[in-house]
Amino acid sequence: MAGKKAKIRLWCETPLAAGREVMLNDKQSHYLTNVMKLALGDAVLAFDNEHGEFLCTLKTAGKKSCRLEVSEQTRGFEKCPDVWLLFAPVKKDQTDFIIQKATELGAAKIMPVITARTIADKVKKERFIAQSTEAAEQCRRVDLPVIADAEPLDKVLKTWDKERILYFMDETGQSPCAAEVQRSRAERFADFAFCPRRRAGQTDFKGGNGSGRGFGRLAVCCRRLAGGIKCAFW
Repeated sequence: MAGKKAKIRLWCETPLAAGREVMLNDKQSHYLTNVMKLALGDAVLAFDNEHGEFLCTLKTAGKKSCRLEVSEQTRGFEKCPDVWLLFAPVKKDQTDFIIQKATELGAAKIMPVITARTIADKVKKERFIAQSTEAAEQCRRVDLPVIADAEPLDKVLKTWDKERILYFMDETGQSPCAAEVQRSRAERFADFAFCPRRRAGQTDFKGGNGSGRGFGRLAVCCRRLAGGIKCAFW
C-alpha cells in the first residue's frame, strides 16, 4: 500500500483490523462510487471508534454495495478529553453548525437541552448523530462524540453529577475567565461541561440551580468579525 494516498475518510460500524474485509452500507457505497467516483484499488481511510484509523483499498464497487480490504493501521485509537457540551437547539442549519464545530473541537458528549426559550420544536437525534459522524470523518478524529437524548435543562440540573463541574457562559463580565479558573484548580480542565446562554440575563439557573458544588461560571466575550462571523472568547 506504500505510495497510495487516501483522500476520503469514513467511519465504519464494523470493527477494523489489518487483513479484514468490511462491507459498507448503501449510503457509504453510493458516496464512494457515485459521488466521489472511486475505482477499484483506490485508497480509503477508515476508523471504527474503537481501534483507530486504517488504510484500506476499495476491493469491490457497486452502486449499492462496496467492500473494503483493510491493509494497515495508520493511527492508534485515542479518545478526546472528557469534555461535554450542553446546548439549546436552534433552527436547523444553526444546530447543524453547533454539532459540527463541537465535534471538530473535541467534545466527548453533546447534550441537547430544552430551555425556557428554546425555539426548535423538533429534536432529531438521528440527524445529530449523522452530523457529528460526518464532522469526525472530515476533521480526522478517531473517536465519535456521544449524542445524548434531548431533555429539559431543569431535569438535567436536578440530576447533575456533582463530581463533574458544569460551567455556564456568563456575559455580564463578572465571572472569571477560563485561564483564571484553571489556575485555581489543582488539576487541569477535565471531566467538566459547558452550557452557553443566548444572552445576558437569560438563564435557567435561577433558584439556586446554578450555584454550589458541581456548578460554576466562566466569563465570555462575544465579538463580531469581518464577514458577520460572531465568535466567543473566554
